[in-house]
Amino acid sequence: MKSELLEDLRWRGLIAQSTDEAALAESLNKPTTLYIGFDPTAPSMHVGNLVVLLVLRRFQLAGHTPIALVGGATGLVGDPSGKNEERVLNTTDTVANWVERIKTQLSQYLDFDSPTNAAIMANNLDWTSPLSAIEFLRDIGKHFSVNQMLSKDSVSARLEAGGISYTEFSYSVLQAYDYLELFRRHNCTLQMGGSDQWGNIVAGLDLIRKVEQGSAHALTIPLLTKADGTKFGKTAGGSVWLDPEMTSPYAFFQYWLNTDDKDVINFLKVFSFKSQAEILELEKAHNENPGARTAHRELARELTSLVHSSEICDRVESAARALFGQGELSDLDEATLTAALSELPRTTVKRSEPIPTWVDLLAATGVVESKSAARRIVKENGAYLNNAKVAAEDFAPSESDFLCGKYAVLRKGKRDLATVELID
Repeated sequence: MKSELLEDLRWRGLIAQSTDEAALAESLNKPTTLYIGFDPTAPSMHVGNLVVLLVLRRFQLAGHTPIALVGGATGLVGDPSGKNEERVLNTTDTVANWVERIKTQLSQYLDFDSPTNAAIMANNLDWTSPLSAIEFLRDIGKHFSVNQMLSKDSVSARLEAGGISYTEFSYSVLQAYDYLELFRRHNCTLQMGGSDQWGNIVAGLDLIRKVEQGSAHALTIPLLTKADGTKFGKTAGGSVWLDPEMTSPYAFFQYWLNTDDKDVINFLKVFSFKSQAEILELEKAHNENPGARTAHRELARELTSLVHSSEICDRVESAARALFGQGELSDLDEATLTAALSELPRTTVKRSEPIPTWVDLLAATGVVESKSAARRIVKENGAYLNNAKVAAEDFAPSESDFLCGKYAVLRKGKRDLATVELID
């Protein structure tokens, strides 16, 4: 019997591998408990984590019970998957702090108060910490073949690159033990994760079979790449984080808005909760008029609203429009304005010194090659300060022109922006 949920995941390109798919589909015709693990490798999750996290959300919306497992123990060890060298081990206090932060983030995406299938938050430190080394080796380690562990891609790749520590070599055993414990505690019968986790997940299935004579399932999700082959979720400035203090909501919105035309429909399938019919309609509109960027805006709006709230999404959209003369810059709050201007070319002016002319300021930002080029822009009616046209070459802003008492926005023509910041 087919599972509508699995069919939808397949259409969205969210299935890489699974154990017996017919048996998995059959099991999903009744409420199932499943889990995905999230290791605390940073103070925040990033957009790459959203790929699997939103699949977990889809399962809950379909009536299943999701477990969000935070790796308080595995985060102290480090997953060798996808790494060419040993991870730097973080202190126990650092990992504990990151665990709490990630728990808070996870609570945004899953319903922990549902009367029928409330999500469960778990931490693998709860069952790993009390375990002695002797117990771990006798009761868990004896079920693992070193030959099989050496054949795993994550291990063999590291051996070829120069070696792997016993600490990271043992990671797959810890992950398998997690599956066994969740099977025992919550009757969890499905583990999901990125496709690079397949070997670790299957090791958990084997452990459940050997220790409890039980059966369970595995399903992996493809690692997302962009059409040009580069890694998803990275910018020139680094990862795109879910924490607004690490990636501003404005930068987050712009990341999705600037999605390559070749990626936008695929990203809608992966991240959006729109129906197949709605996405196909957006694909049609995109193919007919890609310049309208309708699909890009829908993607940016939905993801920014999901991660940061619809109110914040409205604010960052207003900021984007205002920067290009389609709204009032003076209506923006300082935090939104600061974020919107953060990646623009800039120059600074001390409050104690005279403010230079618009021509001098634009040249100082590097947007034009020379002051003569800046003067030419004024003559051609393409010069703006805070969206107001600059008519005279010798015009100099006053301190009252600075938004929030700090910023002035220079615009050359329709698209080229820069900012001036008043400093003490």
